[in-house]
Amino acid sequence: MTTKRDYYEILEISKSSTAEEIKKAYRKQALRYHPDKNPGDSDAEGKFKESAEAYEVLSDATKRQRYDQFGHSGLGGSHGFGGFSGGMSIDEIFSHFGDIFGGGGGGFEDPFSSIFGGGRRRSGRTVHKGSNLRVKVKLTLEEVAHGVEKKIKVNKYIQCSTCTGTGAKGGSAYQTCSTCNGSGHVTRVTSTFLGQMQSTSACPQCGGEGKVITDKCHDCAGNGVVKGEEVITIKIPAGVAEGMQLSMGGNGNAAARGGIPGDLFIQIEETPHTDFEREGNHLLYNHFLNFPDAVIGTSIEIPTIDGKVKVKVEAGTQSGKILRLRGKGLPSVNGYEGKGDLLITLQVWTPKTLSKEEKGLLEKLGKSPNFQPDPSSSDRSFFSKVKDYFE
Repeated sequence: MTTKRDYYEILEISKSSTAEEIKKAYRKQALRYHPDKNPGDSDAEGKFKESAEAYEVLSDATKRQRYDQFGHSGLGGSHGFGGFSGGMSIDEIFSHFGDIFGGGGGGFEDPFSSIFGGGRRRSGRTVHKGSNLRVKVKLTLEEVAHGVEKKIKVNKYIQCSTCTGTGAKGGSAYQTCSTCNGSGHVTRVTSTFLGQMQSTSACPQCGGEGKVITDKCHDCAGNGVVKGEEVITIKIPAGVAEGMQLSMGGNGNAAARGGIPGDLFIQIEETPHTDFEREGNHLLYNHFLNFPDAVIGTSIEIPTIDGKVKVKVEAGTQSGKILRLRGKGLPSVNGYEGKGDLLITLQVWTPKTLSKEEKGLLEKLGKSPNFQPDPSSSDRSFFSKVKDYFE
């Protein structure tokens, strides 16, 4: 005879645990040993049933009191799995999920269907799920900076207008399935040496839908969907980046016979900008100065995403100096981190061709002590300064 394990040990809790702690512990065990997560693993299925048995007792104040006082013998044959009469099936265990994962009880959809795929309820009628679609949307840097609303045309499966998605001629040529009486599932009870085992599966007659079509719609051949196109408006928030993926629930392919439509995923692509390079939320810009302006100082006009601004260049500016305009970069996609900066690298332009007069002037200036390089007083290297901004 197999010795039953202690229910508190199964759920890995203490005897003083509260009702909320018991519920949390069972949820953890259900997620760990769920059959969909452990296909074909009989040991995991056994632990899944074991944890559900423990929760059934410990979540009930009366049963828990009897169990605490008398142990397993105090529960008699009124509940349980395996050898107890009226043992619960896997499908009956799912009724706990209305309490544990939220929902309305017995008809609650197994939360694992959304994690591991599929569009079917563990109990109740089958609900078809349309497939997802993916599209790419190209954005300019200006659109990234301010956000944009775009309309795109998508080729997809849409609901058949002739039968309004039912798949039946005239939208009403169907009747309740006589095999399952409209429930969408059939239940079988088999006797084993452990007792009666109950299993529930989709009705083979209607495929779990609870109704059968008596006359199919000619336009969609009974599927409820046809190929078509739809213009979809996409609102893209400011601050998105290359490779990001946005989702729009319910905008994918329509599902067969009035099911749940799939989702639309939008992948972001950025078109290169003529002036700026992007580094996260910062923008990088190169500006070339002529030699006299770098020596004497000047005022220059710099482009930004929102228009041009004037920037002062100090006298004696070295090539590679970086000016920083705070808040002139791109916003973060969630808005919490504010805006990035515009980093302007000043490059002193060296002419390649000179007139005889210009060459003579430069030769004369080159002999002046003020034009002799002084490495000790120069700015740090360009690379070390850029590194500081991104650390």
